[in-house]
Amino acid sequence: MAKIIAVHPDNPQSRRIEEIRSALSSGAVMLYPTDTVYAIGCDLNVKSAVERVRQIKQLANDKPLTFLCPSLSNVATYAFVSDTAYRIMKRLIPGTYTFLLPATKLVPKLVQSPKRKTTGIRVPNHTVCLALLEALGNPIISTSAHIPPDEAGNGKVGIVSESITSMAELFDRVDKLVDVIVDTGQEPTYDVSTIVDLTGDEPMITRQGLGWEAVKAWV
Repeated sequence: MAKIIAVHPDNPQSRRIEEIRSALSSGAVMLYPTDTVYAIGCDLNVKSAVERVRQIKQLANDKPLTFLCPSLSNVATYAFVSDTAYRIMKRLIPGTYTFLLPATKLVPKLVQSPKRKTTGIRVPNHTVCLALLEALGNPIISTSAHIPPDEAGNGKVGIVSESITSMAELFDRVDKLVDVIVDTGQEPTYDVSTIVDLTGDEPMITRQGLGWEAVKAWV
């Protein structure tokens, strides 16, 4: 059974953030809200926890995982950022965007795309996420806690479909799958991030999600 930790959405209590940080450092997997959807996450650098996230989502090892960073300067630690990519990201972060970038050696192979050697990185516009990132000192894995409606009901145990309409139902569904549930009172949504591929010569929007209109004119 997961431990539910209530955190104020605008002024996260330092004691509770520290409690979550300690759990993550020890290998815990959590359910937590972001500025897009609820996500399943863990410390990027705890291999056993990353493996559990993959098991929960039933993801093959060739499927890359996205992770959160607190700032653009931190992104540059985990990805090679070209001048063009830097200019685009500086305009958009923090926000509801996932950037595909060439990974540095600091990104675990279990997280990145094995063929392309790329990774997905977000800088969220979410107070609790940023507080957790600052406390942990490492990026946090962020994979959505739901699947598209056309895949719902295919037997994936514990994955949340769009039939989930309330926070209570979401928490009940994942209670036995994760160690910690971060409760900010935020109801579940299904508005995904916009994915911007910055690995090639020309930036490309590969998924239209929240905020995609803001970049369509120059990406």
